[in-house]
Amino acid sequence: MATITFKGAEIHTAGTLPAAGNKAPDFKLTAGTLSDKTLADYQGKKVILNIFPSIDTGTCAASVRAFNEKAAGLDNTIVLCISKDLPFAQGRFCAAEGISNVETLSEYKDSNFSDAYQLRIIDGPLAGLLSRAVIVVDEQGIVQYTEQVSEIANEPDYDKALAAI
Repeated sequence: MATITFKGAEIHTAGTLPAAGNKAPDFKLTAGTLSDKTLADYQGKKVILNIFPSIDTGTCAASVRAFNEKAAGLDNTIVLCISKDLPFAQGRFCAAEGISNVETLSEYKDSNFSDAYQLRIIDGPLAGLLSRAVIVVDEQGIVQYTEQVSEIANEPDYDKALAAI
């Protein structure tokens, strides 16, 4: 279990993120087309998992905007922005913001993502949502970098995540 905070109050996740050097767990998430996506769909690419509670909050939206801007110049790299928001809400946000350099994925229905990556918040007002984290996976599916953001209202360290690419 990881201890993080929400506006200073202690909350917890189901576990800890996969360690750097380990194989990244596979997952099943839902794309904007309502099709299933797995980590295997991105085999051979570097993958940045930008994970957050909801695209409808300021900090979460800022992380999607920031990675959209930074991803434009990355070679052989995909940024997956993952939350429990409906794919329709994710798509509406990206369309309104002109976001086209990242892919949004949803854990709104049965999925193994939050369990595989131990990201589900288990208590407090955000219980059931995903915690804010960044995980970088290389072309061979090995975790290169993880950040469990300690205060959920804060943005992740973009520079450290991008340096892991």
